[in-house]
Amino acid sequence: MQDIIKNLPKLAKDKHNENKKFFAKLKKKPPKNLDYIMQELHDDEFERIDCLECANCCKTTGPLFTDKDIERISKHFKQKPQQFINQYLRIDEDNDHVLQTVPCTFLGADNYCSIYDVRPKACREFPHTDRKKFQQIADLTLKNVAMCPAAFNIVENMKKRIK
Repeated sequence: MQDIIKNLPKLAKDKHNENKKFFAKLKKKPPKNLDYIMQELHDDEFERIDCLECANCCKTTGPLFTDKDIERISKHFKQKPQQFINQYLRIDEDNDHVLQTVPCTFLGADNYCSIYDVRPKACREFPHTDRKKFQQIADLTLKNVAMCPAAFNIVENMKKRIK
């Protein structure tokens, strides 16, 4: 798995222009059954991939924290939301709450998340490859294929399936 993670940025860069063209076409004319295809590709991939072997998303990027996430996680820590924000978060250039540091503060050495049951929505939904109206998140997906082996494989399989 470590070899795959190490080579992923280069693989994604090599495929970037091809993927960008593919997503541009997909945006213009998405197949009627795209959501169904994406769910199937997502489910197939996650039967093979174990995120605990990788956790590259947690090691290389931080999620966006919604107000609901902050409420839920601060309650988990028995803190006031502002205490949680002050201790763990910062405001990024898009004016969103994100982690102060990467890798994620809540990621253990064993790749387990210490707040898994209350983790942010962005973490629960990552890599977003089973999202409805998938064609609308092309830019996000292009970023995710460079860090997530599952997202990379799903996009490659998607290109074979959707001509």
